Amino acid sequence: MTDKILLFPYWLVLKLRHLMYDCGIRKVHTTPVPSICIGNITVGGTGKTPHTEMLLRTLLEDEDCRGMNISVLSRGYKRKTRGFQQVPEDGTACDYGDEPLQIKKKFPGITVAVDKSRTEGCRFLASPELLKTARKARKCRHKDMPEADLIILDDAFQHRAIKAGLSIVLVDFGRPIFNDHLIPIGKLRDLPERADKADIIIVSKCPKDMNGWQKGNWAEALGIKGYDAATCSGTGRSGKTVHLFFTTISYCTPEAAFPEGDHRYLYAKRLVLFSGIANDRPLVSYLSGQYKIVSHFNFPDHHKFTRADIRSIRNAAEDFPTSVIMTTEKDCQRIRDTKAVPGMLRQRMFYAPIKTEFLCSRDRQVFAATVKEKLGISRR
Repeated sequence: MTDKILLFPYWLVLKLRHLMYDCGIRKVHTTPVPSICIGNITVGGTGKTPHTEMLLRTLLEDEDCRGMNISVLSRGYKRKTRGFQQVPEDGTACDYGDEPLQIKKKFPGITVAVDKSRTEGCRFLASPELLKTARKARKCRHKDMPEADLIILDDAFQHRAIKAGLSIVLVDFGRPIFNDHLIPIGKLRDLPERADKADIIIVSKCPKDMNGWQKGNWAEALGIKGYDAATCSGTGRSGKTVHLFFTTISYCTPEAAFPEGDHRYLYAKRLVLFSGIANDRPLVSYLSGQYKIVSHFNFPDHHKFTRADIRSIRNAAEDFPTSVIMTTEKDCQRIRDTKAVPGMLRQRMFYAPIKTEFLCSRDRQVFAATVKEKLGISRR
């Protein structure tokens, strides 16, 4: 009862906000080209960036999508630049944000951009010629880009001012939204019933051996009736068809964070770990099977590494001179911006790339077909 009283003001604000958009008091814009929104209800930790990358791989490998100019639009959290910016492959996390930079480095052939205003960002991506005349684009550094045929909106489910053609909501297997509370007591940044508005719900970070019974229980808990594992769909509370998928994460072979990286350190038995993400427990579990973690630094999400942080990591590395130093792929984008990283750390520092995959290949095929059907992408 006390929790409900404490959370009531925030709950009321969210209710009124959504009501104003649903009733037309606040205007909702549609995107000028087909679009996909990937978001969540929880504060961080559901894997939006790996799922954005998985969506990109799915589209880029599909015959029907070949030749399309696909763009990704993100806010660029904690970046120093302002307004609309196209992310260059040789950019910095400081200027563009760690997640957009990571996506650009992995997919250099697509356009990645950042803009706090998703509405303005979509307008510029669909009509890049506006960048040369628009007042709001005066500070844009890289204005040459192809017109977008499809825009992926990263972390925009709460951005009610714009409506995507297809919305995907992620739910963490380890922290179900139906068992959580609004912040600050829990990790929910939005009302859990907002998941009912999604076209696709993906339960992320599932165990690889998840069975059909567990999937059915998840569908029931999410309010999806008549869930069919063959079509990955059921009927949501609002009466519309909702597709439900389950994904898992895999860690790939560690890669050097800097060009000076000495891969012989990967054969070490001890490991110094540092991370600045919402939830590093899966990474800790993965690395613990291969190394003895002798030191672990857990920084806040999107943490900007300071000289003091580097000194702490260096001191731990000096205590175990043969140990390897490991971090996450996202943290690697920010650590490269830190000029105080000494040569000794550069040689020993690696990151563990992460990859999101469906639990079975059939689900991947159903997912691709669902996305194309919702967006009207057909064989040419």
